[in-house]
Amino acid sequence: GMRMGYAPLLALLEPARAAGHRRLAVIGIPCQVYALRALEAELGFERLYVIGTPCSDNTTTARFHEFLALLAEDPATITYLEFRADYHVELRFTDGRVKTIPFLQLPISKLPPDFFPLTCRTCVDYTNVLADVTVGYMAGQGEQWLLVRNARGEELVALLGDELRTAAPGSAGRRAGPVRGFLANVERAAGGLPLRRMPGWLRPLVGWLMPRIGPRGLEFARARLEMKAVETVLHLRREAPRRMKSMVPAHVWALVRPYGLAPAPGEAPRTRAEP
Repeated sequence: GMRMGYAPLLALLEPARAAGHRRLAVIGIPCQVYALRALEAELGFERLYVIGTPCSDNTTTARFHEFLALLAEDPATITYLEFRADYHVELRFTDGRVKTIPFLQLPISKLPPDFFPLTCRTCVDYTNVLADVTVGYMAGQGEQWLLVRNARGEELVALLGDELRTAAPGSAGRRAGPVRGFLANVERAAGGLPLRRMPGWLRPLVGWLMPRIGPRGLEFARARLEMKAVETVLHLRREAPRRMKSMVPAHVWALVRPYGLAPAPGEAPRTRAEP
């Protein structure tokens, strides 16, 4: 499951080194992993294994508990929360109850505009590319999705032996419609307008249809990448336009191009050939 909140993960590395640890495994989200890689040589560990998760928008612990309070009448008893690839959020409680909520019935429109910080809304590394392995629900269809990037990642996977069962990810549905709908809502949010709410009577029907006809597996992963790219461009353009050239890499523009977004003058990243 997941718990939102700011954690001083990297502050624990120096105490670990001082305690004599030479081989370390670190689990982190992309922004933590980027900083870790920048410090890796300086830290001098004999072996450092990095296990990443796909980027999940983060917020403060207090705000996270506000979100939980919108999901259940007894939020203090929630022990587990997971955004699943079947378009549902799973909640588990101290008394053993399990509750699932379709994405479309989440109270997102009730969250304040600054619930997620700008740094999360403009993240360009949803897949955690600097991790040795990335684990999450992003391209799964009931099971977790695993991306092994290098020899060190293969070492980690080998440690699991027969405990790990793998299969090629599937792909189904079409992402273009959901991404366009997301773009329209983000344009409203970035412009300070309220999100358009789907009629209450329609939500259960669409919530039932999405796991069956919406993008699934790899197509779901592609949809999430394009949605994050759309979010990056629109929010950064609105709130920090001078940073567009330095913070939006070329691959993000390639992801949003099919949806009518392109760099305005002065927004395109500088190429290496430029002075």
